[in-house]
Amino acid sequence: MDELELLKKDWQKQEASLPKLTYDQIYKMIWKKSSSIVKWIFYISIIEFVFWIAISLVPIKNEELNGKGAQLTKITDWTIDIIFYVVIIYFIYRFYLNYKKISATDSARDLMKKIIKTRKTVMQYVWFNLGLFAVTMIVVLLEVLIFNPPMELTERISSADSTLIAWLLLGIVFAAAIVFFGLLLWLFYRLLYGILLKRLNVNYRELKKLEV
Repeated sequence: MDELELLKKDWQKQEASLPKLTYDQIYKMIWKKSSSIVKWIFYISIIEFVFWIAISLVPIKNEELNGKGAQLTKITDWTIDIIFYVVIIYFIYRFYLNYKKISATDSARDLMKKIIKTRKTVMQYVWFNLGLFAVTMIVVLLEVLIFNPPMELTERISSADSTLIAWLLLGIVFAAAIVFFGLLLWLFYRLLYGILLKRLNVNYRELKKLEV
């Protein structure tokens, strides 16, 4: 008998001595890990919510606008803030429901459905934040250009050979800035929630194997 066959026999003996996990034991392990991940998604969303509130409370020095410009700016800013906080609270509530539902799940098939639902909720949450960020940036830039443009910027545009081309270039610069900062925000969310979603995906694949 060659060395390879001896190694195979030795491995089979070791494997036979290892404890065999039952279907229920494996399922409970995956269930506990999934429940813990969804709980952390819920906790992180609360921490993020508190973080954005803290940022909004930081006083920012800015030149005061007068007349209709100031009133319109305040209304727009308040509207965006209200939409942001209402929707974020809604998503926090959904994360909480996902956690409670996974905690009460009693079958592998149900757990797979809850994992898919949780992934969809997180992706919807991320895309909402990215979309609102883009809208907010556009609104802020329009407010600055319309109601309080920097003097140097105004002079450069008025002294340019073609005002239309100058505004077009300015628009391209602003669009590039929105894309750049939006990409940074996307990377932030990918780091924040991506690791947890990756672990959920691993659990989902394990459950799929379990159901085969």
